[in-house]
Amino acid sequence: MRRGFTLLEVLLAAIILGAGLAGILVSMSQSQKLMKTVPDLETSQEVMDLGEMAYPLDAVTDEGDIDTGEVKVSELWSMLTDERMTDRQEEKFHGFTWERELIDKNMSDEDKKHFNGLLRVKITVTWGERGRGSGKKQQESYIVLWKEPES
Repeated sequence: MRRGFTLLEVLLAAIILGAGLAGILVSMSQSQKLMKTVPDLETSQEVMDLGEMAYPLDAVTDEGDIDTGEVKVSELWSMLTDERMTDRQEEKFHGFTWERELIDKNMSDEDKKHFNGLLRVKITVTWGERGRGSGKKQQESYIVLWKEPES
């Protein structure tokens, strides 16, 4: 009786081990990509908060005043405080912009009545791939509902 493994058993074990290692490497690569995007997503949340403080939707009384166009974070900052952004903050917020737009601009009066006057407003934060050379823009957005105050 011979002891040890046959060549077939060794090859099968090597294939199983290789597949397991490949799976681990792929998941590590995906985790690394996610870890690189998390700081940008956290910063975009801060920019959304700054935009809401600078241009509060609660203060809008006419649907024509909802659209803001793209606003740089430095402009949002200067609207909220008299202090200058620190170098660290300027680096963090470099390339980030905030925008608010009314989605239901062309909604008929009948549709407005049907939806009880609720209109959809899209708030978007856009930024570029800072320092990574690709110049690819990314954005994070959400939609809120707004209703014109009754006079």
